[in-house]
Amino acid sequence: MAAARMRRTAVVRTAHQQVEIWRSDLATEFRVAGAVHAFHHRRRFLTGLVWDMLAAAALLGTRDQPRTLLMLGLAGGTTLRILRRLLPACRFTAVEIDGEIVRLARRHMALDATGVEVVTGDAYEWLRTNRRTFDVVIDDIYLAGRTDVFRPQAMDGSLLKNLRRCVAPGGVLAVNLVTGPGHRTAQSATRRLLRESFPEVRAVTSPAALNEVLVAGPAVATGRRLRGRETAFADARDRVHWREVAVRRL
Repeated sequence: MAAARMRRTAVVRTAHQQVEIWRSDLATEFRVAGAVHAFHHRRRFLTGLVWDMLAAAALLGTRDQPRTLLMLGLAGGTTLRILRRLLPACRFTAVEIDGEIVRLARRHMALDATGVEVVTGDAYEWLRTNRRTFDVVIDDIYLAGRTDVFRPQAMDGSLLKNLRRCVAPGGVLAVNLVTGPGHRTAQSATRRLLRESFPEVRAVTSPAALNEVLVAGPAVATGRRLRGRETAFADARDRVHWREVAVRRL
């Protein structure tokens, strides 16, 4: 993903996690609990991992050029950096509980270049009182445990109600789900709840990612919507990663 010769340059303990900062001449990674939590490259944008899938999911609503987007769980802003290339006029809002990682992203990952409005706080509390709507709502809320990430709140009817209230007419809700051992119960329950609650649900995947992104709404576009969008990226590896993203009906 990044340049081969990366070195750890700092370890920062925030109120919520321990962040290792790894750097090479061109790339920076935030690593949490042994996993890459955010990625920035001076010349490239895509990784073949979940951030590519979340960016693709944002294009699958009834508007192929959404005007507003809400990101719940920002970290280093990797997804928004991709989306800024694809959606130069879209207004981004993000809610992130860890103010220190936002500060690190501004310093090390050019977060401010995305133009995102950052709300520092608990996304679940913010959702309960929010009355704004967005063409795209991305739920990427995970916290770091000792050996793995976890969702601090299970997807249930109450949480889904708050999420749906944020989605503008014709918009989509995209939910990142980590897959594999220890995550299958949450994955199955979220799949079932979204299928019961929305007219259409599609899954976005990429071969190297240990995630699936579920996209739900009154209508969700097929993978044809993504074709040709790789021209936004100058690097050939970025274009390959974009073409690897797949969309299928759940």
